[in-house]
Amino acid sequence: MRKFFVKNEDIKDGIARINGDDAHHIINVLRFKIGTKLIISNGKNQYIVTILDIENSSVILKIIEEYNQVVESPINITLYQGLPKSDKMDLIIQKCTEIGIKKIVPVETEFSTIKIKEKNIYNKINRWKKISLESSKQSGRSIVPDVLVPVGFKDALESLNEFDLCLIPYEKETNMRLKDVLKKNFDAKNICVFIGPEGGFSENEIMAAIEYGAIPVTLGPRILRTETAGIVTSSIILYELGDLG
Repeated sequence: MRKFFVKNEDIKDGIARINGDDAHHIINVLRFKIGTKLIISNGKNQYIVTILDIENSSVILKIIEEYNQVVESPINITLYQGLPKSDKMDLIIQKCTEIGIKKIVPVETEFSTIKIKEKNIYNKINRWKKISLESSKQSGRSIVPDVLVPVGFKDALESLNEFDLCLIPYEKETNMRLKDVLKKNFDAKNICVFIGPEGGFSENEIMAAIEYGAIPVTLGPRILRTETAGIVTSSIILYELGDLG
């Protein structure tokens, strides 16, 4: 069954409504008919529904039952991703959504080539949110990971007190292995990961992160690209502490 996300206000008295692009996709691309079963999610609850009626720009659904399959990890990972070049952020958001990350925060760092004040930054944010939504549908997530407005590195550090554990992979760190840190923090539930852009983090940024409580870790003897590091780090965390693997 295909999955779609709906707003909470579009579910009432056992009836739900899908509007906009998703309705267009159901009607004109998938060509689903009355009686077709779907799964919908409001970001908290999931339901099995059947198509009750199809209007010009809306699909009316009847809720059959609640869908109780658990698909979300017990580990909440927030990725603070240094703004990379080109369309690399698209790939990062897509794959991190697939594996189970809960939130993605783009960060302007010392070596970022994309800047927060760029004229088209909000166009990028809208595209990133759409990628998160589409990837959530594809991977069967029950929530859509939020992609926030980009922040400065210092502003990102000031949110570290919200987390049980904060990790920052760093190519110059050779002793502190990620898996060793996770073994010592096996009860951590809210974790953040800082990933640098193409040029990595400056030494001043690493020192500042340490002052705020972040732990520099090594991912191994090979240096990973920015679009690889966040995916690998999050996968290891979810394997060691969560539900991956």
